[in-house]
Amino acid sequence: MGDPFLKEEAMKYMLLIHQGDTPTPASPEAWATLSQDEQQAVYADYQAINQTPGVSSGLALAAPETATTVRVQDGRTMTTDGPFVDTKESINGYLIYEADHLDAAIELAARIPAARLGGAIEVRPIMEW
Repeated sequence: MGDPFLKEEAMKYMLLIHQGDTPTPASPEAWATLSQDEQQAVYADYQAINQTPGVSSGLALAAPETATTVRVQDGRTMTTDGPFVDTKESINGYLIYEADHLDAAIELAARIPAARLGGAIEVRPIMEW
């Protein structure tokens, strides 16, 4: 048996989906710019990703303009409507992926349709306390 302290454990990664201007079913006009084959490929890709071992599918988020930002200043709770980022940079959804290494998380991120349709996927390790 090897040294138990040298055993590499799986790491959890959050994949933050920055949809950007990518077409989604939430915007029928934009979605219509994709062919039927492209639309079916997007659905199939997300289904396959959600069935990947180690993936805990997340949820989609409502539009950034529906957000409320909360801060506490001098003991008072302050709220502001909306986010403080450009809506093109906003996070539109996420998923959690447990993998043995970062490369596996990057490979999964590359399979998310938003990554190839003009958006971006941020891969961030989850710190467990």
